[in-house]
Parts: sequence; structure tokens; C-alpha cells
Amino acid sequence: MDIFQKIAEHRSENARLAWNGTFAEYIEKVRKQPGLAMTAHSRVYQMIASQGLEEEHGQTKYKFFEKEIFGLDRAIEKLVEEYFHSAARRLDVRKRILLLMGPVSGGKSTIVTLLKRGLEQFSRTDEGAVYAIQGCPMHEEPLHLIPDDLRPEIERELGVKIEGTLCPSCQMRLRTEYDNRIELVPVERVVISEGNRIGIGTFSPSDPKSQDIADLTGSIDFSTITEFGSESDPRAYRFDGELNKANRGIMEFQEMLKCDEKFLWNLLSLTQEGNFKAGRFALISADELIIAHTNESEYKSFIANKKNEALQSRMIVMPIPYNLKVSDEEKIYTKLIGQSDMGYIHMAPHALKAASIFSILTRLKETKKQGMDLVKKMRMYDGEAIEGYKEADLKEMQNEYLEEGMSGIDPRYVINRISSALIRQDVECMNALDVLRAIKDGLDQHPSITKDERERYLNFISIARKEYDELAKKEIQKAFVYSFEESAKTLFENYLDNIEAYCNWGKIKDPLTGETMDPDERLMRSIEEQIGVSENAKKAFREEILIRMSSYSRKGKKFDYSTHERLREAIEKKLFADLKDIVKITTSTKTPDERQLKRINEVTARLIENHGYCPVCANELLRYVGSLLNR
Repeated sequence: MDIFQKIAEHRSENARLAWNGTFAEYIEKVRKQPGLAMTAHSRVYQMIASQGLEEEHGQTKYKFFEKEIFGLDRAIEKLVEEYFHSAARRLDVRKRILLLMGPVSGGKSTIVTLLKRGLEQFSRTDEGAVYAIQGCPMHEEPLHLIPDDLRPEIERELGVKIEGTLCPSCQMRLRTEYDNRIELVPVERVVISEGNRIGIGTFSPSDPKSQDIADLTGSIDFSTITEFGSESDPRAYRFDGELNKANRGIMEFQEMLKCDEKFLWNLLSLTQEGNFKAGRFALISADELIIAHTNESEYKSFIANKKNEALQSRMIVMPIPYNLKVSDEEKIYTKLIGQSDMGYIHMAPHALKAASIFSILTRLKETKKQGMDLVKKMRMYDGEAIEGYKEADLKEMQNEYLEEGMSGIDPRYVINRISSALIRQDVECMNALDVLRAIKDGLDQHPSITKDERERYLNFISIARKEYDELAKKEIQKAFVYSFEESAKTLFENYLDNIEAYCNWGKIKDPLTGETMDPDERLMRSIEEQIGVSENAKKAFREEILIRMSSYSRKGKKFDYSTHERLREAIEKKLFADLKDIVKITTSTKTPDERQLKRINEVTARLIENHGYCPVCANELLRYVGSLLNR
């Protein structure tokens, strides 16, 4: 489509959204669609809910956040249900400041940005439409025109709740321009926009000596005082503070607890009563969701100061920890690299996973659960099944430390190290070893890492390297085994047939000759030994598999190759063990013969076509795995 055609369509869409009418016409709209008069808190919740949600492993996932926020499902669920949903129902939490508190680079700012961008888009839909008194500097709700003593009856008739009073500017215009005939007051549809300062305000602290309270509440226009004769005349006042412009939407306080106290006192009345003081006017009504963010150390300093008790009591603090899932951490790094100009650099498969393993290990806390180490815990958090542990164990570990995820290495550090390595090395492809080396080199330069932490982190890099070594071997294994999935499934089905006959004291039928024979004990043991199942434990292991099969069958689900994590690992190791010598010789031979060279080329082609490698990292992987197998 032509660029200017797109611009024309955008212009047409804006024209379609435009609506102008009288208050009387607006009342008829509200009569048909009472949701038009919803509060700012309700609008934000409806925006989130309109994108839908899904249940996954007993966890509610809100689709609104899924493209930008990864691994924070529990924190997001708590945020939406305990604050946004409750506030939308007009419960008392709407009279609180929402404070997102967590470590640096944990996603706090991203959450706020998503809410602001989402609200802008939602206001362009029929469901999220916003109507305001035309010409009002605060874009206020037209229903504020209705006198207080008439509101109860009109609320019952329209099925809405009317809260708030007219701003000083609209009060004067109603008297002077419309002779108090509210039905004639013009109303327009507005689109929430941070850029146009409609429905979104942002306040960022700076030097308290130079920053003026007018940034929040507006200021006197001294050039018009001579004309209008008084500082209390609304026409001589600029209602252009962030609190004025955020009306009907979101007010963001960046690094709120760094603000000077005088800027925070305005929030006491605004949160509790829905109004604030500005100039020489009565209290001004404002309907806005106040959201702030800060880090843990500043929050602790804030609550330690007794002078802040009044403000503290008006806050809902939502911890936003670091992500604790390896797979989601990988998504964070992929997103951040994709947003840079380095997107053309090929990241070898598992390169970002190795970095993610390191990051997650630095954030986890040792559990008191017997036999559970950090690596197992990391895998369970990422959704893997660990033998001997159940879903209840996972939930118990997640609730064991409230502060888990509030410390450790932040994603920004890892991305900075990857970026530094990309620029310095000027490579076209980066593998897991390059990434781990870059992270290790940066530990000495990290300003807040102690000597003890450095030793721990070096150990985590070693663990991440070992995890990658296993992944690298599996990649080569799959590439060497032609039609790996089919081979694995065939071996899997064969194993199941044998254990079913073994547990039921039965026979199996030879697929070629049709004759019956005893279960193949040698085959079963060759698979079970791959994962350390002893001779004494084999019967219990086989019966457990059979019980799992029966359970799946009763629920109408298919028990396949990927269902049982340990059995899948055993099958893969068995296939690799059968080929290990061939792989070892082929990958480590410096002068391969014609047959070996052909196999290397075939494996390289499979790595590139089926596993996401480029020619550079595919050849590096072959050499690396060859060296691993020769150790």
C-alpha cells in the first residue's frame, strides 16, 4: 500500500472518531450505553480485560501484557485482580496510589508504558470511547454539569454513578456563555493521548530548588491578570499541570519517592477525596489512576521516615520482581536485541538460553526442600517435570521466599555485555560461549558486585556452560540421527510395548514374523540405564510409566514421546549412545575421508535447515561437541 494512502486512511479514521454534540445528545448516548461514564480505574481494567485471558497451569495470564512482559504472570495477576479489578468496582483501593516496587530493569516502566499506550488505543474503540465538555482544559466528564441535588434521581434513571464537580473554567463558562442551560453545553469525543496531553500525565522529579509545583497543578497566567483583574478568575489561570491533564486517565509518577515532599502532599487529597488544590480556587475534582514506580532501597528509606506515614497509608505497593523462568528470560533478550540495530547479527540457538540460565540462577534462593538444588529448582520453575517432586512442591517453593526475584543480575546487564561483545568483535554470528565469556568479562566492571557475589556468579557461569554442553550434545545427536523424531517415537513405542507385556506377565508379537516372545529385557535396560534406573528400581519405574499411560487414557489424552520428561531423556540418550562413536570420530577428525565428509555436510545441512543454525555456528558446534566427546 502507498505510504500516502496509509496516511489518508489514518486521517479518515480520526475523522470517523470525531463527534460533536450537545449535552442533551450526550445524555441519550449514556442512556443507551452507561459504560461511557465509567471511571478512569474502570477504563483501565476494561482495557486489560478486553484483550482476554487464559489459564495455564492454574495461573491466569492476561493477553494484554503477553507481547512485552515475560515471566511475571503471578505479579501481573495480583496487580490486575487486587488493584485494577477492585478499583474498577469502586472499592476503596481506587483511593490509593499504585506503587510498583522492584529491582532495576525488572519491568516496572514497561508495565506503565503498556498501560498508557493501551489506554490511548482503547479510547479509539467504541467500548473505550471518552466524551468531554468541549473546551474544558481538563477534558472532564459532561455529567458533572448535573446539579448535586438532581444527581440521585438521574443516576437511577441512567444506571450510572456521578462523582466530581465542574472545574472553575467550566463553572464560569456555564454561567457566562450558556446562562446555566446545561443542555446546550457542547460535548465532544476525545482520544486519550500522552503527546496531546489528553488523559495522560507524567511527572518526573528534578532539582527541587528549580522545579515548581505548577508542573503538577497549573499556574497563574500573569499576562492576563490586567485583563481579567483577579488571580481567582479562571481565565487568568493555566490549567496545564500534569494533574489537570491526566484527568480521565493515568497519572504516572516516575521515581516517585525521589520527589520533594511538597509535590507529594497534593496526592493526599487527590487519592482520598478525588480532588486537589490549585491556585485561588476551591478544590478541583480529578478522576485519574495514579501509578508510580520505585526501587526497593528507596521504598525502605521512605517508610522509615515517620513523616511519610500519611502518604504511605494511601499506597498499594505491588512488588514487581525479576522473571524467574529461563524460557521467558530468553524472550526478554530476544525482544531487546530485536529492538536494536544489531538485529542482523545471528544469535546461535541456545546462546541466549545460556545467558538466561546464568541470570535466573543469580536470582533464585536455596530451598529447604530436601534433594532440591538450584538447577532442579530452576527447571521446575520453567515448567519441567523433576522426578520425585510434584506441583504442590513447586507452589511451596514459590511461596517459600517473598523476596525471591528481588535481587540478582538484571536483564540490562546481560544485554549490555552482549551488545559490547557484538560491537567489539564485529562478528556475524554469536554463540553461547561468546555470550558467557562476555558476561564473565564484565563481572569485574560491575559496580555493585561484592567479591563473594563474584565467586557465586562465576560458579553460575560454569553451571550455565555445563547446561549448554548438554544442549549442544543433544543438538548434534538429533542432527546425526536421520529423522530423529521418528526414530525416537519408534523406540518409545517399542519400549512401551515391552514394559506393558512385562508388567502384565504377557508376551509381545514380533512385527516381522508374527511369533510371540518374552519382553526384550536387554532393550528395556539399555534405555533405563541411560537415566540411572537401577536393577532393583526397574519394576517400580516401569509400573509408574504404565500407571501414567492409564491415567492419560482415562482422561482421553495421548501419552506420547514428549509426555514423560525422564523417559524422553532416556530415549534421546539411548539414540545418542548408539551413535556416539560415529559422532565422536566424525566431529573430531581433522582430515575426514570422503564418507565422513559427506556425513559432516549432511549434519551441517540439517542443523541449518531444521535447527536454526547458520553455516558459521553449525561448524563451530560440530567442532565444540567433538572436543567435548574427546575429553
